[in-house]
Amino acid sequence: MNEFNAKEQLPGLLDWMRAQMQNCHGRTAVVGVSGGKDSSVIAALCCEAYGRENVVGVLMPDGVQPDIDYSNGLVEHLGIRSYTVNIHAAVRGVLDEMERLGLSPSRQTTVNLPSRIRMTTLYAVAQTVESGIVINTSNLSEDWVGYCTIYGDSAGAFSPIGMYTTEEVIALGAELGLPERFLVKPPSDGLTGLTDEDNLGFTYHAVNEYVRRGVCDPEIQKQIDAKHCASRFKFQTLPVYHNGLPIVLEDGTDYYNKDKK
Repeated sequence: MNEFNAKEQLPGLLDWMRAQMQNCHGRTAVVGVSGGKDSSVIAALCCEAYGRENVVGVLMPDGVQPDIDYSNGLVEHLGIRSYTVNIHAAVRGVLDEMERLGLSPSRQTTVNLPSRIRMTTLYAVAQTVESGIVINTSNLSEDWVGYCTIYGDSAGAFSPIGMYTTEEVIALGAELGLPERFLVKPPSDGLTGLTDEDNLGFTYHAVNEYVRRGVCDPEIQKQIDAKHCASRFKFQTLPVYHNGLPIVLEDGTDYYNKDKK
Protein backbone atom coordinates (compact mmCIF):
# COMPACT_ATOMS: atom_id res chain seq x y z
CA MET A 1 0.00 0.00 0.00
CA ASN A 2 1.33 3.43 -0.92
CA GLU A 3 2.35 5.76 1.87
CA PHE A 4 0.20 8.86 2.26
CA ASN A 5 1.80 11.89 0.58
CA ALA A 6 0.17 15.10 1.80
CA LYS A 7 2.10 17.30 -0.64
CA GLU A 8 0.79 15.32 -3.61
CA GLN A 9 -2.77 15.39 -2.24
CA LEU A 10 -3.05 19.14 -1.74
CA PRO A 11 -3.27 20.46 -5.35
CA GLY A 12 -6.20 18.22 -6.27
CA LEU A 13 -7.95 18.84 -2.96
CA LEU A 14 -7.62 22.62 -3.25
CA ASP A 15 -8.86 22.61 -6.86
CA TRP A 16 -11.86 20.53 -5.75
CA MET A 17 -12.60 22.97 -2.93
CA ARG A 18 -12.54 25.91 -5.34
CA ALA A 19 -14.90 24.11 -7.71
CA GLN A 20 -17.29 23.27 -4.87
CA MET A 21 -17.37 26.87 -3.69
CA GLN A 22 -18.12 27.99 -7.23
CA ASN A 23 -20.91 25.40 -7.50
CA CYS A 24 -22.41 26.84 -4.30
CA HIS A 25 -22.18 30.37 -5.71
CA GLY A 26 -20.25 31.25 -2.57
CA ARG A 27 -17.27 33.36 -1.69
CA THR A 28 -16.67 33.28 2.07
CA ALA A 29 -15.82 30.02 3.84
CA VAL A 30 -17.42 29.83 7.29
CA VAL A 31 -15.68 27.38 9.64
CA GLY A 32 -16.57 26.37 13.17
CA VAL A 33 -13.25 26.56 15.04
CA SER A 34 -12.76 24.26 18.01
CA GLY A 35 -8.96 24.42 18.09
CA GLY A 36 -8.67 20.72 17.24
CA LYS A 37 -6.96 19.28 14.20
CA ASP A 38 -10.01 18.97 11.95
CA SER A 39 -11.27 22.54 12.19
CA SER A 40 -7.70 23.84 12.19
CA VAL A 41 -6.82 21.98 8.99
CA ILE A 42 -10.09 22.98 7.33
CA ALA A 43 -9.47 26.64 8.18
CA ALA A 44 -5.92 26.41 6.82
CA LEU A 45 -7.13 24.68 3.65
CA CYS A 46 -9.74 27.40 3.15
CA CYS A 47 -7.05 30.06 3.47
CA GLU A 48 -5.05 28.30 0.76
CA ALA A 49 -8.06 27.75 -1.50
CA TYR A 50 -9.87 31.08 -1.13
CA GLY A 51 -7.48 33.52 0.53
CA ARG A 52 -7.52 34.31 4.24
CA GLU A 53 -9.62 37.40 3.58
CA ASN A 54 -12.43 35.07 2.49
CA VAL A 55 -12.40 32.85 5.58
CA VAL A 56 -14.42 33.42 8.75
CA GLY A 57 -13.81 31.41 11.91
CA VAL A 58 -16.66 31.03 14.39
CA LEU A 59 -15.88 30.10 18.00
CA MET A 60 -18.91 28.68 19.83
CA PRO A 61 -18.29 27.93 23.51
CA ASP A 62 -21.15 26.54 25.58
CA GLY A 63 -20.64 28.73 28.61
CA VAL A 64 -17.02 28.56 29.79
CA GLN A 65 -14.72 26.55 27.51
CA PRO A 66 -11.39 25.87 29.27
CA ASP A 67 -9.48 25.12 26.06
CA ILE A 68 -10.75 28.04 23.99
CA ASP A 69 -7.19 29.39 23.85
CA TYR A 70 -6.55 26.82 21.12
CA SER A 71 -9.32 28.34 19.01
CA ASN A 72 -8.14 31.89 19.62
CA GLY A 73 -4.59 30.86 18.81
CA LEU A 74 -5.62 29.25 15.55
CA VAL A 75 -7.48 32.27 14.18
CA GLU A 76 -4.60 34.50 15.26
CA HIS A 77 -2.06 32.21 13.57
CA LEU A 78 -4.03 32.16 10.31
CA GLY A 79 -4.92 35.85 10.48
CA ILE A 80 -8.59 35.27 9.69
CA ARG A 81 -11.66 37.19 10.73
CA SER A 82 -13.43 35.54 13.65
CA TYR A 83 -16.50 35.84 15.84
CA THR A 84 -17.21 34.28 19.22
CA VAL A 85 -20.85 33.30 19.72
CA ASN A 86 -21.58 31.76 23.12
CA ILE A 87 -24.35 29.20 22.61
CA HIS A 88 -25.07 28.57 26.29
CA ALA A 89 -28.22 30.70 26.49
CA ALA A 90 -29.66 29.06 23.36
CA VAL A 91 -28.95 25.54 24.63
CA ARG A 92 -30.27 26.30 28.08
CA GLY A 93 -33.35 27.99 26.62
CA VAL A 94 -34.39 24.88 24.68
CA LEU A 95 -33.72 22.53 27.60
CA ASP A 96 -35.57 24.77 30.07
CA GLU A 97 -38.57 25.03 27.75
CA MET A 98 -38.67 21.24 27.34
CA GLU A 99 -38.61 20.79 31.11
CA ARG A 100 -41.37 23.38 31.52
CA LEU A 101 -43.50 21.24 29.18
CA GLY A 102 -42.82 18.13 31.22
CA LEU A 103 -40.25 16.69 28.80
CA SER A 104 -37.15 15.48 30.62
CA PRO A 105 -34.21 15.78 28.18
CA SER A 106 -32.34 12.52 27.68
CA ARG A 107 -28.56 12.29 27.87
CA GLN A 108 -28.49 12.07 24.06
CA THR A 109 -30.48 15.28 23.90
CA THR A 110 -28.13 17.18 26.19
CA VAL A 111 -25.05 15.88 24.32
CA ASN A 112 -26.31 16.44 20.75
CA LEU A 113 -28.31 19.65 21.15
CA PRO A 114 -25.21 21.91 21.44
CA SER A 115 -23.79 20.43 18.23
CA ARG A 116 -27.01 21.18 16.36
CA ILE A 117 -27.19 24.70 17.79
CA ARG A 118 -23.59 25.24 16.74
CA MET A 119 -24.47 24.28 13.17
CA THR A 120 -27.52 26.57 13.26
CA THR A 121 -25.19 29.34 14.43
CA LEU A 122 -22.75 28.66 11.59
CA TYR A 123 -25.55 28.95 9.04
CA ALA A 124 -26.77 32.16 10.69
CA VAL A 125 -23.28 33.64 10.31
CA ALA A 126 -22.93 32.29 6.76
CA GLN A 127 -26.19 33.97 5.73
CA THR A 128 -25.03 37.23 7.31
CA VAL A 129 -21.53 37.60 5.85
CA GLU A 130 -21.00 38.08 2.12
CA SER A 131 -21.86 34.89 0.18
CA GLY A 132 -21.03 32.69 3.16
CA ILE A 133 -20.80 28.91 2.83
CA VAL A 134 -20.49 26.52 5.80
CA ILE A 135 -17.63 24.05 5.37
CA ASN A 136 -17.94 20.62 6.98
CA THR A 137 -15.04 19.59 9.24
CA SER A 138 -15.62 15.83 9.68
CA ASN A 139 -12.96 13.26 8.80
CA LEU A 140 -13.21 9.68 7.51
CA SER A 141 -12.32 8.04 10.82
CA GLU A 142 -15.18 9.75 12.65
CA ASP A 143 -17.65 9.29 9.82
CA TRP A 144 -16.81 5.60 9.39
CA VAL A 145 -18.09 4.81 12.88
CA GLY A 146 -20.83 7.45 12.84
CA TYR A 147 -19.19 9.59 15.49
CA CYS A 148 -21.02 12.73 14.46
CA THR A 149 -24.37 14.39 15.08
CA ILE A 150 -26.82 14.35 12.19
CA TYR A 151 -27.78 17.96 11.35
CA GLY A 152 -24.98 18.98 13.71
CA ASP A 153 -21.30 18.57 12.90
CA SER A 154 -22.19 16.21 10.04
CA ALA A 155 -23.72 19.14 8.10
CA GLY A 156 -22.18 21.70 5.77
CA ALA A 157 -22.13 22.49 2.06
CA PHE A 158 -19.26 20.10 1.30
CA SER A 159 -16.64 18.02 3.11
CA PRO A 160 -12.97 18.54 2.16
CA ILE A 161 -11.49 16.00 4.60
CA GLY A 162 -14.35 13.51 4.74
CA MET A 163 -12.25 10.89 2.95
CA TYR A 164 -9.07 11.41 5.00
CA THR A 165 -8.28 9.52 8.22
CA THR A 166 -7.26 11.36 11.39
CA GLU A 167 -3.60 10.61 10.72
CA GLU A 168 -3.87 11.86 7.14
CA VAL A 169 -5.56 15.05 8.35
CA ILE A 170 -2.59 15.65 10.66
CA ALA A 171 -0.21 15.14 7.74
CA LEU A 172 -2.15 17.65 5.63
CA GLY A 173 -2.00 20.16 8.47
CA ALA A 174 1.75 19.71 8.85
CA GLU A 175 2.21 20.22 5.10
CA LEU A 176 0.19 23.44 5.38
CA GLY A 177 2.56 24.63 8.11
CA LEU A 178 0.21 24.47 11.08
CA PRO A 179 1.98 24.42 14.46
CA GLU A 180 1.97 21.04 16.16
CA ARG A 181 -0.24 22.16 19.04
CA PHE A 182 -3.21 22.50 16.67
CA LEU A 183 -2.67 18.98 15.36
CA VAL A 184 -2.06 16.88 18.48
CA LYS A 185 -4.82 18.14 20.80
CA PRO A 186 -6.82 15.04 21.85
CA PRO A 187 -10.11 15.08 19.92
CA SER A 188 -13.13 15.58 22.14
CA ASP A 189 -16.76 16.56 21.78
CA GLY A 190 -16.16 19.67 23.89
CA LEU A 191 -19.33 18.87 25.81
CA THR A 192 -18.94 15.85 28.08
CA GLY A 193 -15.31 16.26 29.14
CA LEU A 194 -14.42 12.97 27.45
CA THR A 195 -12.25 12.44 24.39
CA ASP A 196 -13.74 10.90 21.26
CA GLU A 197 -11.79 7.72 21.92
CA ASP A 198 -13.11 7.53 25.51
CA ASN A 199 -16.63 7.67 24.14
CA LEU A 200 -15.98 5.18 21.35
CA GLY A 201 -14.11 2.57 23.37
CA PHE A 202 -11.31 2.21 20.81
CA THR A 203 -8.72 4.41 19.13
CA TYR A 204 -8.94 6.19 15.81
CA HIS A 205 -5.66 4.51 14.92
CA ALA A 206 -7.50 1.18 15.13
CA VAL A 207 -10.17 2.51 12.77
CA ASN A 208 -7.54 3.84 10.38
CA GLU A 209 -5.63 0.57 10.26
CA TYR A 210 -8.86 -1.29 9.59
CA VAL A 211 -10.06 1.11 6.88
CA ARG A 212 -6.78 1.48 5.02
CA ARG A 213 -5.11 -1.90 5.61
CA GLY A 214 -7.88 -4.25 6.67
CA VAL A 215 -5.99 -5.02 9.89
CA CYS A 216 -7.86 -5.04 13.19
CA ASP A 217 -8.25 -6.92 16.47
CA PRO A 218 -11.31 -9.15 16.00
CA GLU A 219 -13.17 -7.77 19.03
CA ILE A 220 -12.56 -4.16 18.02
CA GLN A 221 -13.49 -5.03 14.44
CA LYS A 222 -16.91 -6.20 15.64
CA GLN A 223 -17.43 -2.89 17.43
CA ILE A 224 -16.33 -0.84 14.42
CA ASP A 225 -18.51 -2.84 12.03
CA ALA A 226 -21.53 -2.50 14.30
CA LYS A 227 -21.13 1.27 14.64
CA HIS A 228 -20.53 1.62 10.90
CA CYS A 229 -23.67 -0.27 9.94
CA ALA A 230 -25.83 1.46 12.53
CA SER A 231 -24.82 4.96 11.43
CA ARG A 232 -25.14 4.83 7.62
CA PHE A 233 -28.46 6.67 7.71
CA LYS A 234 -26.55 9.79 8.78
CA PHE A 235 -24.84 9.99 5.39
CA GLN A 236 -27.66 9.18 3.01
CA THR A 237 -29.56 11.70 0.98
CA LEU A 238 -32.95 12.33 2.55
CA PRO A 239 -35.24 9.53 1.30
CA VAL A 240 -38.10 10.84 -0.81
CA TYR A 241 -41.13 8.80 -1.81
CA HIS A 242 -41.34 8.54 -5.61
CA ASN A 243 -45.05 8.58 -6.34
CA GLY A 244 -44.91 8.03 -10.10
CA LEU A 245 -46.30 11.48 -10.93
CA PRO A 246 -44.52 13.29 -13.78
CA ILE A 247 -41.97 16.08 -13.41
CA VAL A 248 -41.69 17.73 -16.80
CA LEU A 249 -38.80 20.06 -15.97
CA GLU A 250 -35.15 19.13 -16.25
CA ASP A 251 -33.38 18.81 -12.94
CA GLY A 252 -30.45 20.71 -11.42
CA THR A 253 -27.57 22.26 -13.30
CA ASP A 254 -28.56 20.71 -16.64
CA TYR A 255 -31.65 22.93 -16.70
CA TYR A 256 -29.71 26.13 -16.01
CA ASN A 257 -26.85 25.31 -18.35
CA LYS A 258 -28.85 24.03 -21.31
CA ASP A 259 -28.58 27.34 -23.21
CA LYS A 260 -24.80 27.43 -22.70
CA LYS A 261 -24.15 24.17 -24.57
